Amino acid sequence: MRAMDALTPYASLTPDCILNAVDSAGYRCDGRMLGLNSYENRVYQLGVEDENDIASFLVAKFYRPERWTDEQIHEEHAFAFELDEAEIPVVAPLRIGQQSLHEFEGFRFALFPRRGGRAPELDDPEVLEWIGRFIARMHARGAVRPFAHRPSIDIETFGEWPVSYLLDSAFIPADLLDAYRAAANAALDVVRDAYARAGPVDTIRLHGDCHASNILWTDDGPHFVDLDDARMGPAVQDLWMLLSGDRASMTRQFSDVLAGYEDFMDFDRRQLHLIEALRTLRILHYAGWLARRWEDPAFPAAFPWFNAQRFWEEHILQIKEQIAAVQEAPIGPL
Repeated sequence: MRAMDALTPYASLTPDCILNAVDSAGYRCDGRMLGLNSYENRVYQLGVEDENDIASFLVAKFYRPERWTDEQIHEEHAFAFELDEAEIPVVAPLRIGQQSLHEFEGFRFALFPRRGGRAPELDDPEVLEWIGRFIARMHARGAVRPFAHRPSIDIETFGEWPVSYLLDSAFIPADLLDAYRAAANAALDVVRDAYARAGPVDTIRLHGDCHASNILWTDDGPHFVDLDDARMGPAVQDLWMLLSGDRASMTRQFSDVLAGYEDFMDFDRRQLHLIEALRTLRILHYAGWLARRWEDPAFPAAFPWFNAQRFWEEHILQIKEQIAAVQEAPIGPL
């Protein structure tokens, strides 16, 4: 297996390497290639010819080296197959000779059928209710058994670790370091308090990153893509990212989602205490993720504002706003 630079692991993932990798899995590429929006991994739409010489497309996902183990990737795929077999609209990887995870010149990759669609209209109550029903069906399957190898969404991984990493790095401007430390530590304190108010809640297998960009809408309804961040966690993790706007707007949205969700799955109202806590952890984690990936050339190109004074000023303000939001009474359905 080819040795890779941990900071720039995709340097050797050339167009020829991509095409040869797909060819090695039994598909004949016709040279059409389009890079899709992905930073943690590398994802491409590729033109291929089937056994009848009919041109079509598939999607190749090259996993970031050393992020997930083979066992963790196999669990992602197994969860997708399980959902697909239950007729829950998730785009699962293709099985080729009973294998869904492949390797070529040191890169692990999977192939997926291309599925079209548009962004869901999250201001439409019927759309939110429809999405809620499918998330509930996903969660009903996710509750059957836990992941054995994939980690959980928790305060340590999504909050304490990225804060510690940033405080030890040189990303935060010196004149803002104390302000960041104070705000981040205060945010972690109120997040811990929110978890204490919620009490013990069940954790299940989740999509983990169920925002609008990972839901494609067609006339037949939604289908879900990208289970790369599937983890164990509370059910509300897959619901809160559908909410936006002011408190009244989020209350209406959550009511619509829950109207569909509870057709198939009970929702533990104690998890309402975790909505803003989970949003806060995502904000903290996002900044740490950008810092950790900064040596990957794709990141400075895509996020040029990250390594700038203004970003950190706004980030600290956002954390302070979240401290207040976590301490408010939780939103709930109408």
